[in-house]
Amino acid sequence: MSPSINRRRFLATTAAITAPAIITSKRTQAQDVIGSGDYQFQFQHGWPQLPDQFRWQTTHNVTVAPDNRLFVIHEGKSDLKDHPSIFVFDEDGRFIKAFGQQFQGGGHGLDIRVESGTPYLYVSGYQHLKTICKLTLDGEVVWQRFAPMESGKYAEGEASNPEGVWGRDRFMPTNFAFLDAGDFLVADGYGAYVVHRYDADGQWKGFFGGAGKGDGTFNLPHGIWIDKRNEAAPTIVVADRAHHTLQLFDTEQNYLRTIDGFGLPANIDTHGDLMLVPELVARVSLLDQDYKTVVTLGDDRDRVSADKKRTIRSTPDKWQPGKFVHPHDACFDNNGDLFVAEWVATGRITKLTRV
Repeated sequence: MSPSINRRRFLATTAAITAPAIITSKRTQAQDVIGSGDYQFQFQHGWPQLPDQFRWQTTHNVTVAPDNRLFVIHEGKSDLKDHPSIFVFDEDGRFIKAFGQQFQGGGHGLDIRVESGTPYLYVSGYQHLKTICKLTLDGEVVWQRFAPMESGKYAEGEASNPEGVWGRDRFMPTNFAFLDAGDFLVADGYGAYVVHRYDADGQWKGFFGGAGKGDGTFNLPHGIWIDKRNEAAPTIVVADRAHHTLQLFDTEQNYLRTIDGFGLPANIDTHGDLMLVPELVARVSLLDQDYKTVVTLGDDRDRVSADKKRTIRSTPDKWQPGKFVHPHDACFDNNGDLFVAEWVATGRITKLTRV
């Protein structure tokens, strides 16, 4: 067996976010189904619950531990320094614990990798944080890294004195992907537009990509994934968000092809023969092994795209049952059910159970 197992491949679930309830008791089970053909799902908005001392904030990512506990990270608010940004729930959505105050105001990526039988939490922070961390599932820091200055991509002081400054010479990490031999990848989605490669101890090894319009270059490489559906030829898949594409590379980082037709794709996951792509423009897509879309879920693109002032994002009364606003992350669980986390002001997680 490989020395590490990616959390989503081992067990995947996104989840969490409470918004004012949209589904009432008068709705029937049949009404709460979206999708078509072999890909129909019953939806449940606002899945887990928080105790009264905490409140939902803008949610970014989710991940599930081997024991089915759900971890949710919020961007959080930098002026609420004592409020945790990471929340943990059991498989029924009941609150267990919270931690991660240090990520307030910039919490972003969240993933779990099992290493020699022990699961660890990988966290990225952007905005003023500009960091990646490896934690235990209780929130204890194993290591923390800042901008890899040896890459030659970053402004002076970016690692030693990170500040809330944006630009192509800044480190703004968004998401992780894990290779079988122990290395892992970090997408610098809001910064230098490159993908960094690290060894199992978090030591920087190199990068690929960069800002541009051609093959192998990016315009906001936000999400990243190792597609192992073809075991003989695993593929690095980058959600090149502002190009509205997925870009494919072999594991030696050589460009292979581009898949277009998305609306700000934000991240990626796989289960069986299917690939899951949450799109920030109000829908979630499922793709087959040839990267062809087999179904779109919760599509509300026309209405959300027309909302130039983004009032829908911050007004839960305008959210429609079975429709998405801004899917930011999503993944499968072991049963092939889905969880979708949305970039909305009060946060929202939708559970999609296959029917």
